[in-house]
Amino acid sequence: MTKGAPRETMRGMLNIDLTGKRALVAGVADDSGFGFAIAKALAEAGATICLATWPPVLGIFRSRLARGKFDQSLRLSDGSKLVFERIWPMDADFDSDADVPSELRESRRYRDCGDVSIAGLADRLLADFGEACLDIVVHSLANGPEVQKPLLETSRQGYLAAVGTSSFSFASMVQRLGPHMRPGGSFLALSYLAGERVVPGYGGGMSSAKAALESDACVLAFEAGRKWGLRVNVISAGPWASRAATAIGSIQDMIDYCRVNSPLPQALTAAEVGAVAAFLASPLASGITASTVYVDKGYHAMGMAVAPE
Repeated sequence: MTKGAPRETMRGMLNIDLTGKRALVAGVADDSGFGFAIAKALAEAGATICLATWPPVLGIFRSRLARGKFDQSLRLSDGSKLVFERIWPMDADFDSDADVPSELRESRRYRDCGDVSIAGLADRLLADFGEACLDIVVHSLANGPEVQKPLLETSRQGYLAAVGTSSFSFASMVQRLGPHMRPGGSFLALSYLAGERVVPGYGGGMSSAKAALESDACVLAFEAGRKWGLRVNVISAGPWASRAATAIGSIQDMIDYCRVNSPLPQALTAAEVGAVAAFLASPLASGITASTVYVDKGYHAMGMAVAPE
C-alpha cells in the first residue's frame, strides 16, 4: 500500500463487488432459509440472481412472490427490491430427464414443469443465457425423509435418499454446471456440524450426508479447479429455524443449546451466513477453495458444555 494513500481508496479496495456476476441459488422456496439470505447478500453485492426450486412448492412460491408476501424480505439496503432473474424448477433427486419416473413426471405438480432434472436446469440456463453465463452456484439443498429416526432405526432407502439429495446432488451440479461457468467462478454448499460430531435428533442418514458433502467438496475443488479454474467451498452454519428445519423436530433446542455454549453466546442470523457466502463468492476469496468455513458463533470449537447459570 502506498504511504499516504487516501482512506477512501483503501476502503474501496476491499468492497465485495459482484457487479456483472450471475448467481444460481438452488433450494429456495420461501424467505426463511439460508438460501434466501445468501441470494439477498449476493444481490446486495451487485449480482443478478436465478433460483432453482423444488417443483412441488414452485407454484406456491411464485404465487406468494406475485402477491407481495415476500416484499419486506426482498427489500435491499438501497431501498430497491430484489427481483429474481429466473426461477426454474429442479428436483435434485434426478440427474437427467430419463431418471424421472413417468408417474411423477405426469403428476399434477410436475407435468407442466418440463425437464426438472439437474441436466434440465443446465439446459435451461444455456437456452436463456448462452455459454459461459454463470459465475456463482449455491447448493442450499437438504432432505432426509427419515431425519427424525435414529441411525439405528433408519432404513437403507431413507439413508440413501438423504445422501442422494443432500450430498450427491452437489457433485451432480458441479459436473453439469461447471462447463458453463466463467473463469474465477465459485461453487458453495451448506453443511452442518453433525457431519463431524454427534447431534442427537439429526438422524436418518443426514449426518452421513453432511460428512459426504464436505469430503466431496474437497475432491470437487481439486477436480474443478484443475479442469475449469473454479473454486468449491462449504459453509458449516449453526442451526437455524427455517421452515424446512422444522422437520427435525428439536431444532429450537439445538439453537438454544448452541447459543448458550458458543464463544459468542448470541443467536446466529441468516444474514451473517449470507455475508460470508458473498465474501467466498467474491474475488476477495480468490485464494480460498476446498475449505469448510464455520459460521456458528464459534460453537464448533467447544469440547465441553458450559455449565448452566
